Amino acid sequence: MTQTYLTTDQLADRIHYDTRTIRTRLKDVVLLEGIHYIRPFGGRKLLFIWEAIQRDIGLASAERAPAIPMANGDLAGSAVLTTASEGRCHG
Repeated sequence: MTQTYLTTDQLADRIHYDTRTIRTRLKDVVLLEGIHYIRPFGGRKLLFIWEAIQRDIGLASAERAPAIPMANGDLAGSAVLTTASEGRCHG
């Protein structure tokens, strides 16, 4: 699998964040070394792995999204709907 490596400036353009915000607020909090970025050859330069960021960018929002109980036992607004009466997952 080919990975797309981005500099901080390129990532900022793609996700519409300031480069300073990426370096000070996202890096090592939600963007983790070895998962979302690497330091090639042990240097100071950061290269972000676009596919990993794309995969994980909405996870925190999805986890905090409210699930609304429905009359049939399903939960509206959740990523996976479980029918209480059947114990079956929909998704």
